[in-house]
Amino acid sequence: MAPSFDFSEWWSRDTHKGTPVVVTMENPNWSMLELENPDAPLQQVDKDRGKNARQLTWVLLLKAHRAAGCLAWLATGLWTLLSMVKKRLIFRQGVAMESKISKKDKLFRFLKAFLIFALAALVFEVFAYLKGWHFSTPYLYMPTSFGIQDFLQWIYHSWVSFRSNYIAPPIQTLANICIVLFLIQSVDRIVLCIGCFWIKYKRIKPKPKDESFELKDVEQQDSAYPMVLVQIPMCNEREVYAQSISAVCQLDWPKDRLLIQVLDDSYDDDLQELIRAEVIKWNQKGTNILYRHRLIRTGYKAGNLKAAMSCDYVKDYEFVAIFDADFQPNPDFLKQTVPHFKDNPELGLVQARWSFVNRDENLLTRLQNVNISFHFEVEQQVNGVFLNFFGFNGTAGVWRIKSLEESGGWLERTTVEDMDIAVRAHLNGWKFIFLNDVTVLCEVPESYEAYRKQQHRWHSGPMHLFRLCLPDIITSKISIGKKANLILLFFLLRKLILPFYSFTLFCIILPMTMFVPEAELPIWVICYIPAVMSFLNVLPAPRSFPFIIPYLLFENTMSVTKFNAMVSGLFQLGSAYEWIVTKKTGRASEPDLLAVAERESKSLSQPLHRGASETGLDVLSKLSKQPSTPRIKKINRLYRKELALAFLLLTAAARSLLSAQGIHFYFLLFQGVSFLLVGLDLIGEQVS
Repeated sequence: MAPSFDFSEWWSRDTHKGTPVVVTMENPNWSMLELENPDAPLQQVDKDRGKNARQLTWVLLLKAHRAAGCLAWLATGLWTLLSMVKKRLIFRQGVAMESKISKKDKLFRFLKAFLIFALAALVFEVFAYLKGWHFSTPYLYMPTSFGIQDFLQWIYHSWVSFRSNYIAPPIQTLANICIVLFLIQSVDRIVLCIGCFWIKYKRIKPKPKDESFELKDVEQQDSAYPMVLVQIPMCNEREVYAQSISAVCQLDWPKDRLLIQVLDDSYDDDLQELIRAEVIKWNQKGTNILYRHRLIRTGYKAGNLKAAMSCDYVKDYEFVAIFDADFQPNPDFLKQTVPHFKDNPELGLVQARWSFVNRDENLLTRLQNVNISFHFEVEQQVNGVFLNFFGFNGTAGVWRIKSLEESGGWLERTTVEDMDIAVRAHLNGWKFIFLNDVTVLCEVPESYEAYRKQQHRWHSGPMHLFRLCLPDIITSKISIGKKANLILLFFLLRKLILPFYSFTLFCIILPMTMFVPEAELPIWVICYIPAVMSFLNVLPAPRSFPFIIPYLLFENTMSVTKFNAMVSGLFQLGSAYEWIVTKKTGRASEPDLLAVAERESKSLSQPLHRGASETGLDVLSKLSKQPSTPRIKKINRLYRKELALAFLLLTAAARSLLSAQGIHFYFLLFQGVSFLLVGLDLIGEQVS
């Protein structure tokens, strides 16, 4: 049959008339719409039929504009970083070097030697790469002449042979050990998260057997409430003492069943008078509050609490609540915590959760909020529900005084007196309860200097305590399972292994494998598992998901401080017993300030005692007449270890380019920049 050339059917197909094409551009997506006639509704047409050169040009221009903006942002950030390196590291403008590093600081000396070796190796490797020496077999190479280039080539091949035979095997063995520890710690973290999900799924929540202390006899209602002692230990807390005392004095509890001790260890005479005046002000409002100041200030916070508990009147009280100077409990705190002790004679501690008024102040406070939210939401809650044991956080908790006395009281042997008393109470059979829904406002450090010192104490103290209490754990009468949990999980895995493998694996072995490529780390160790662990850590603080990558990098950056602290505590080095009070700023959120002002206005309507009021005014008038002492100007600091690791990781990143290791390069690059930012003190409060 002959082919038909009748095009009438094809020509008679619907042809579109009227307004041709309207393009709606929505960055980053775009769509093409077509109009049949002016009155027809907008209909989306097939992209293949609607594309034309003009629309594609606009799309490409928009994408190019977006890429250019991204490149400009990166260039601006890089230029800013380089200018800060020039300003702070080269010209030392507005910064001061951290306290002089002791000759006994072997970690810094090791990092410095490693950096020198890495720089020399990088230069040699680049030279060998340009000459093409890496293509020849090092075992069969023999120099044909005695020129300088042949001699260098012989040295290079000898180095390759030596590192593959003698250096790579021990590095690979250490890497495998760290990987195993990393996997064990990851399994522990996953189990804790599963326990937290189970608690939320089953809605498990500690509930008191009887939430009320009220009696039928109205005249004797107050006598049903137990006697509670509240302690506020402080030392040079000029910025926060007033708001803490104010919050504690407004606790909703019968006045005759409550006594507040302000335990002031300040060595500033003016500050002592201010705190004493604040105590007098609340005393004249009818609050039972006492001011105590030790003449011999030994034992830090433990010594302060121990001296306060030795008072004769303490025997009349059944419970003691402890709040650090920056903590502001809600008025119903005692009514939410103390009822759990009723008809529960085995309960020794009720711990509340911390909530931060300055968590959004800067990047450092946001990253701290991720860490501490996971600690309370997952670790403390899971251990409290399933084991009835966790580490006391040192504040925002209520102790049964009998449990403290039977466990030996406060001891001054470590800088983690809270963990010490918790372990000893657990060994004596006392149980703990954690209340995740009871929160107490406080602060997190806003400067890296304060946070670094805090973390050093929190990681050196547990290792020092582990050395001291290990014999007591082994010889105690608790079950083998509880002993294993204390030794293997509570101390070794979470206090020793975690900082050890984090620093060794990502700060030492990973850059070393760039210069000794015969030993290698799998990509899943560098990328996938850390990403999953960071995701799990951020879950309790969902608002912090945009900071998941900075959180991962910052945790690795802090590993050098935690590792150094862990070693000093384990081997009782000089800084193992160092206690520096964490600097506070006295911040409070606006709703909290309004609530405090409202409560204070109500309390001021109470009758005042004339004598006490005059005493307080006399103190304030004395202080107002004294000349004000100039405050020391704060400046940012430079941190040697972090800077050494920054240049080491950046050098290793440059070496990874020769091996075309993409994931390794990006990880080392971003981790090196993270160390550089921390080393230049560009994270946290900027005071220069």
